[in-house]
Amino acid sequence: MPPQPPSPRTAPVRTAHDRTPPGVPGFSALLPYWPVTLAALLGWFLDAFDQTTLLFTMPDIAHDLGCSLAALGSVLMAQAVGRALGNAGWGWLADRFGRKPAFMLGVLWFSVFTALTGLSHSLLMLMVVQFMGGIGFGGTWTASATLLMESVPERLRPMASALMMSGYELGYLVAAAAQALILPHYGWRVLFFIGLLPALLSFFIRLFVSESPAWRHVRQDRAEAGKAKTGNTGKPHRTPLSWTPAALQAVLFMTFLEFQKAAIYTFYPTVLRGTHHLDPQQVFWPVSLYCVGSFLGKLLCGVVATRLGNTRVMLCALGLSAAMIWPFLCAPDWPLLLGSAFVMGMAASGIFALVPDWLAERFPAAQRSFGMGLSYAIGSLGQGVASKLIPYLGRTPATLPLVAVGLVLSSSAAAAVTLLYRPPLTEGLADEAGSEEVSAPSGR
Repeated sequence: MPPQPPSPRTAPVRTAHDRTPPGVPGFSALLPYWPVTLAALLGWFLDAFDQTTLLFTMPDIAHDLGCSLAALGSVLMAQAVGRALGNAGWGWLADRFGRKPAFMLGVLWFSVFTALTGLSHSLLMLMVVQFMGGIGFGGTWTASATLLMESVPERLRPMASALMMSGYELGYLVAAAAQALILPHYGWRVLFFIGLLPALLSFFIRLFVSESPAWRHVRQDRAEAGKAKTGNTGKPHRTPLSWTPAALQAVLFMTFLEFQKAAIYTFYPTVLRGTHHLDPQQVFWPVSLYCVGSFLGKLLCGVVATRLGNTRVMLCALGLSAAMIWPFLCAPDWPLLLGSAFVMGMAASGIFALVPDWLAERFPAAQRSFGMGLSYAIGSLGQGVASKLIPYLGRTPATLPLVAVGLVLSSSAAAAVTLLYRPPLTEGLADEAGSEEVSAPSGR
C-alpha cells in the first residue's frame, strides 16, 4: 500500500524555489503513465496542426478573400479571444465535472471548427469560425495539462510536461510538410478539412485515460463535507480562485510569454515568403529546423530542469531567445537563416516544456484547472494583441520583421523580471498528489 500524502490543509507554506530531487529519472520512468502522457502529447500535436495551418495559409487566404494581412490579424485576434474563453471556461468545466470529459470535449470542439474554416468565404465568417475554434484550442490545453500534471509523480512532472508540450512542434512540423505537399496543388481549404481527423483522439481518451486522482480526491472531500452539513450528496461546486501572489505571478508571466511567442513565430511563415521571397517548398526547411530544434529543446529543458530547476532553465531560454531573434527573422544568407531557426526553436519553444509544471505549482487542486486556464487565457489575449500589433506597425515586408524583433526583446525582458519573483506557495502540487511511488492508474 503506498504511503499516504500529507493533508493539503496542513501542508506547510513553501517558497517558489525549484525542486531538485535526488537522482534524475529517465523518460522510461513515464512508461507506467503512457496513456495519459500520450493523450496529452497527441492533444497538443493535433491542436498545433490545426492552429499553424492558418499561419501557413495566410497569404493564400488574403488573396482569395481579397483582404490584407492586417485584416487577417483581426482573425488571429478573434482566435486568441476564443482561446482565452476556452482556457478559462474549460478550466471551470474541468474543476466541476472532471479533467477527462473536458479534455474529450475540447478535442471534438476544435476539430469541428477547424474543418468549418475550410468553408469560409468571407472575412467575417472566418473570424467567427476561428473564434469558436479558439475556444476548443484553449480548452484542450487547460484540461490535458491539468490532467497530466495530476496523474504523474512529482519527480516526473518536468519530463511529462516536456513530452506533452513537444507535441506542438510535431504538429507544426507535420503542418509544414502538409502545406508544402498540398497547398500548391489543392489549395488552402483542403488543409483545414484534414483538421477534422483529431476528433478520433476522443475515443482513445475515453477508453484508455483515467480521471485525475487529485480531482477525484477533491470531489470526495466535497461530497463528505456536503453530507456532514446538509445530509445531501455534496453536489460539486466551483471554489473561487484565490488571488495569491503566486496566482498573480502566473497570470502576468503568461501574458508576457504568450506575447513573446506571438512576436516570434506568428508571422514567421509570412516573413519567409514576403521578406525572404521563399516559395512554400522552401519555407518547409527553416520551419522544419525550427520544429526539430523546438522538439529537442523541450526534451532537453525537461531533463535539465530536474537538475537545475524550472526557473534557471526558463531564464536561460528567455535570454537565448532574445539573442537569436535578429538572425532568426533578418538573417541575410541561407545558412544563418537555417541555423538560427534551429537554435530559436530550442530556446523559444523549449521554455514552454516547463510551463504546465510551473503553473500547476501555483494553484491548489480545487482551483488548479481554472487557475491554469485563466493564466493561459489572459496570456492568449497578449498573444492576440501581438498578432494585431505587428502587422499594424510593420506594414511592409521590410518593416514587419523589425517590429517583431523589438517586441520580442521587450517582452522577453518583462517575462524574465516576472520570473525572478519568488512568491510563497501553499498547498503545493506534491502535497496533494502524494507519494512518487503511486501506482499507475488504469483507464476508466
